[in-house]
Amino acid sequence: MEFSSDVLSLDVDGHVATLWLDRPEARNALGRALWRDLPVACEALGADHEIRAVVLAARGPHFSVGLDLKELAGPLVTPVPAASPAAASAASYGAVREMQASVNALANLAVPVVAAVHGYCIGGGVDLICAADIRLASADALFSVRETKVAIVADLGTLQRLPRIVGAGHVAELAFTGEDITAARAESIGLVNAVHDSFDDVLAAARDLAARIAANSPLAVRGTKAVLRAADERAIADGLDFVARWNTMYLKSNDLAEAMAAFVERRPPVYRGD
Repeated sequence: MEFSSDVLSLDVDGHVATLWLDRPEARNALGRALWRDLPVACEALGADHEIRAVVLAARGPHFSVGLDLKELAGPLVTPVPAASPAAASAASYGAVREMQASVNALANLAVPVVAAVHGYCIGGGVDLICAADIRLASADALFSVRETKVAIVADLGTLQRLPRIVGAGHVAELAFTGEDITAARAESIGLVNAVHDSFDDVLAAARDLAARIAANSPLAVRGTKAVLRAADERAIADGLDFVARWNTMYLKSNDLAEAMAAFVERRPPVYRGD
């Protein structure tokens, strides 16, 4: 399988591939390179018919700290020179849809995806694991739908996919507060199937589960995944378009500018609601 990236890597053992978030020096912050390369990786996985299951894991101490705010802060809050408001809005909408398409590429893999989560799994990291079919965690994992804390509506799939994984009340609490939950809480609400002691343990468990899936009829497994997805696809697609249009209107808010300034200055933000 030919694939090259500075932020992702692939390895294959029999019928199971492991797709690694591979930017440990940045705690696997999700930036432009990730959004560009993830669909390419998924295309390579989909083209290899020997692959029957995929494990999604991350190198370094954390699964992902979410969007690369250092990289994204400028484009999100700085007006585009000489661009009309309409052109700026169109660019914002296009950027959101491009990132959504990257997460969709993972969700749309024909084979099952098992996420092995350790350390921080924040914001965009939750978007990625919600695009997986099964989630496992190490005991040190912390999860957060963090976007409201940085004045953004989560727009890459969590608000569309998480309600199909956990109950509505839990979704509302996580999305409205932006607070962290532990692996134990994540297991209790059904966000993850099981919790394992360490990173090595959760990776081994994810690979074992993927191997057991891969031992079954590949046609039957692919068919089962297709049937499970069929009822949700239209609703998810509509929801992603709706939130992209919503954020197109509000990504230039003063609250978001304050969130980015507070992040850079390492202080708590003060929001005014405008």
